Amino acid sequence: MSFYEDRVLPHLIDWVCSDGQVMKLRSQVVPHAKGTVLEVGMGSAINLEFYSPEAVKLVYGLEPSEGMRRKAHSNLERSPVPVEWLDLPGEKIPLADDSVDTVLLTFTLCTIPDWSAALQQMKRVLKPGGELLFLEHGQSPDASVCKWQHRVTPVWKKFAGGCHLNRPIGDLIQQSGFKILELENLYIPKTPKIAGYVYKGRAVKA
Repeated sequence: MSFYEDRVLPHLIDWVCSDGQVMKLRSQVVPHAKGTVLEVGMGSAINLEFYSPEAVKLVYGLEPSEGMRRKAHSNLERSPVPVEWLDLPGEKIPLADDSVDTVLLTFTLCTIPDWSAALQQMKRVLKPGGELLFLEHGQSPDASVCKWQHRVTPVWKKFAGGCHLNRPIGDLIQQSGFKILELENLYIPKTPKIAGYVYKGRAVKA
């Protein structure tokens, strides 16, 4: 891991992902988590403040970046729920089949190299009737925006931790064997459209 990836990128990602409008969206998704939770791509743990201690028993925080786990220290100290780190990538989830009640994805699926393998792992560990909660940015349906997303992504991902601007998140989730129960799409206010088209919703195993 380079100095940039370990020491600079975690601070940049934390700054961008804790914007006021983004935090407002997080506050609409995370409180729906319950039971034993797997948060994929926990990052600097900025979702922790939104978990309900009455509803959540334990959060497994999957985060392969040592720099992000280091950045998460202060948020972990204030966490209202117990957290256990899993320092592996999303394609390798070290949990048993049907072992979690909720899987949470927030601005993570854009960065996972093998999104298909990761979603299959999430489906494997999710209990029957459990929910996948997601808040992700991705491909816009607007042709002009989408065109620029495709143009910019090859360069963007080199400096943004592997982030792809142009993944059709809803389609990827459904292709991986999930049934989407709720889906809301919107542009994040005051955010460039190429990076601000959001998929927000919940899904279960199909």
